[in-house]
Amino acid sequence: MSVFKAYDIRGVWDQDWNRDTVYAIGRWLPSLLGAKRFLVGRDIRLSSGVVRDALIQGLSESGANVDDIGLSTTPMVYFFTARDHYDASVQITASHNPAEYNGLKISRAAAVPVGYDSGLDELEKRVVSGELPQVPVTPGIVRRLERTKIFSDWLMFQKQNLEGLSFAVDCSDGMAGLFIHNLFGSQPVYLNDTPDGRFPHHAPNPLEVGNCRQLAETVRAQKLDLGVIFDGDADRVMFIDETGTFVQPDYLIPLIVSELPDARKDDIVIHDIRTSKGVSEILSERGFRPYIWKVGHAFAKRKLKELNAIFGGELAGHYYFRDFFNCDSGELAALKVLSAVAKAKRNGIRFSELISPVMRYANSGELNYTIDRKNEAIDAVVSTLLVKYGTPEKQYDFDGIRMEWVDFWFSLRKSNTEPYLRLILEAKTNERLTSIRGEIELILKDFIHV
Repeated sequence: MSVFKAYDIRGVWDQDWNRDTVYAIGRWLPSLLGAKRFLVGRDIRLSSGVVRDALIQGLSESGANVDDIGLSTTPMVYFFTARDHYDASVQITASHNPAEYNGLKISRAAAVPVGYDSGLDELEKRVVSGELPQVPVTPGIVRRLERTKIFSDWLMFQKQNLEGLSFAVDCSDGMAGLFIHNLFGSQPVYLNDTPDGRFPHHAPNPLEVGNCRQLAETVRAQKLDLGVIFDGDADRVMFIDETGTFVQPDYLIPLIVSELPDARKDDIVIHDIRTSKGVSEILSERGFRPYIWKVGHAFAKRKLKELNAIFGGELAGHYYFRDFFNCDSGELAALKVLSAVAKAKRNGIRFSELISPVMRYANSGELNYTIDRKNEAIDAVVSTLLVKYGTPEKQYDFDGIRMEWVDFWFSLRKSNTEPYLRLILEAKTNERLTSIRGEIELILKDFIHV
């Protein structure tokens, strides 16, 4: 399987790709992007130093000037790419994947993402060709810059009143640990807050329930108001409520919007095709215009900019802010949610009560199936349900399929990062949800890879 994905470059290091691949990527990126000035950051993975060295060698030998900011969160790289007017940037990270993986998140000027449909496809062709561009007479200049304190200070400026709030923060042994103590001081309980590329305590993927167990147990045992958990590169964040229950990330979209000081009625709020119907209903009731779109940061950021949307959120825990250069920031999202919960607590409202109005439907969560002939499987589900339930009230087909009937809806799509077919569905009752799930799984059974 190619390491060139829909949103980024990612694979098992020294198995799916290696130093030669990274060097070739570095050699080709300046001409591909028309970029002379690059910013490079990296996460704590054990292979990230080797990746950085090969990448910067390739970039500089192709004549690009490179500023290396060292260990950084992915949102840090987005921030400085846009704020300091770089032509392009690369964050070395495999995000939430296990320790043996590594990857590259590439952005153009203004932190506009480079996805497979906007440059990675051509980059793959050039790298796979085995050829390299001509070396210029003068190599680029490489500088090492310190940017952690500047970004940490900027986050401090975004922080609002958290007085009286008790919470725990799990950094997943990842990059959020760079500045978390400076941001919150002695207020929270800290878990796994020392960056460690082996991820010894749990995998850096908060969407996996098992990875949130330590945080949930801490919240319950110490009777805290909530828990916060970041993924490995801190572009995603998720939450545990005061009962130790995982909060589905899309449920927080209306909550975060309510914390944006410049939010106005008729502002567009983007959500992905998997988002709960309760989210779009709440947004509409509050005067916003929900806009459904494709999954993935490479798609969401471009659409946010195109529509001048104030905010966007995804089921996977990415939250995008117009005032953060249309980029996602787990750090900023965490500050917004903590602020909202702190205010609610001062009014006698618990976190679970604060989000309960959104939870109007029985929700399956995202279900993954290893499927052969994925397109055929989707077609089989669609055709069977159309025959049984008739024409849906709404249908979207730009990222897999989403079909909505009066008392249930489902989304079925191919993962852009993993070998799965992903299903999520909602219904007005748990009984209806169980029934529809059973019908769909019966159809998928003929396609499931054993």
